[in-house]
Amino acid sequence: MVDGLHSSIETISLAEARAAVVEGRVSAAALAEEHFERIAAVDPEVHSFLALTRERAMAQAEKVDAAVKAGDAVGVLAGVPVAIKDVLTVKGVVTTAGSKILEGYRPPYDATVVRKLEAAGAVVLGKLNCDEFAMGSSNENSAYGPVKNPRALDRVPGGSSGGSAAAVAAGMCVASLGTDTGGSIRQPAAFCGVVGVLPTYGRVSRYGLIAFASSLDRVGPFARSVEDAALMLEVLAGPDEMDATSSQEAVGSYAAETKKGVEGLRIGVPEEYFGEGLNAEIRAAIEKALDGLRGAGCSIHKVSLPHTKYAVPTYYVIATAEASSNLSRFDGVRFGLRSKDATTLAAMFRNTRDEGFGAEVKRRILLGTYVFETVDAIVAPVTPTAAFKLGEKTDDPLQMYLEDIYSVAASLAGICGMSVPCGETAEGLPIGVQVLGKHFDEATMLRVGAAIEAGQASA
Repeated sequence: MVDGLHSSIETISLAEARAAVVEGRVSAAALAEEHFERIAAVDPEVHSFLALTRERAMAQAEKVDAAVKAGDAVGVLAGVPVAIKDVLTVKGVVTTAGSKILEGYRPPYDATVVRKLEAAGAVVLGKLNCDEFAMGSSNENSAYGPVKNPRALDRVPGGSSGGSAAAVAAGMCVASLGTDTGGSIRQPAAFCGVVGVLPTYGRVSRYGLIAFASSLDRVGPFARSVEDAALMLEVLAGPDEMDATSSQEAVGSYAAETKKGVEGLRIGVPEEYFGEGLNAEIRAAIEKALDGLRGAGCSIHKVSLPHTKYAVPTYYVIATAEASSNLSRFDGVRFGLRSKDATTLAAMFRNTRDEGFGAEVKRRILLGTYVFETVDAIVAPVTPTAAFKLGEKTDDPLQMYLEDIYSVAASLAGICGMSVPCGETAEGLPIGVQVLGKHFDEATMLRVGAAIEAGQASA
């Protein structure tokens, strides 16, 4: 434990980290250094980080400390150590999207979300491992090696934002950023036992995000609690002139919403999400969470989402088609890898992509070349199983794609969603419950998530 903190850095909340810095009980520089030491001790086994930004982090920490010492106003994330998924650009820092084709690429600008975090005082520790171009459900598709689940090192952390979830779960940062195209925040949050939020499409700027599927990609936070995630979302949300798809919809006081009760809310439970294939322990944990919501004053209603069976095939048409288009820019001409074994322009394009893209990215490019009115929120599973073993599904793409069966519908609809820890299996593996909300109704979604979290704490 760092002197001046009431909790260890493995469990410290965002609010406590900021308070300790602002009250002078610990310096932002010391807090950052302690996290770098934690990364050095833990990450060789977990492999969450692809790059550390020590110089940038310490400069930011010293800036925060100077402001605190001078009595100046500081941001809501002052001194809070965070980390960034490697599909988001950080100026001058190697940004690879987990792909060999971008090895050594240093972008000339910061993603809007990175700029917003630092403007709020956050200290960026580094870039986090992910499935190549955010394509995967296990984080085994990274060109730089897989991430391991810190709760069970023989298990996957989920994907594609596995490094982001694992880094928070392992105490290597207080919060992190991930992206979600078809479940890539919610699923790893469930597998690693942390909170992960998928904002409504347009709620958070995508400027500086290396695109997978532009109509589906979203940026969102990972944190250890619903309140911490809500605070992160407050900072990230809002319009951006650099992203024409970002919304002008007003940003709410999301952290304040987590303090409100849920009495009177109508919670929908979709029957299609509780059928064959759902693990019995996950079903029991979610039913217990629903009992908690009922006890908190919610009414529970069975609902039907009859188009659920079409979600996965629809997703894999849209997402792969957009990926095929987006990834055509990686041709060896403008940035990233360029094949040395080519004598013509056409051969250079072909060889660069063959050498630079991994098997899963190639598969999705080829696929893509050929191709809430009655309730306030919906509660459902995030995944059909808990974290599976490393290598267990890598030879069966269809089984891997079916990991997204409960998450892609929200992605296609553009609504908001989140994963909240709701128990463990008999083996001690985390279980997450999914809360889905209406467009731009993150407030209600977070209220329900906080109530589930509170029920777990009192159980």
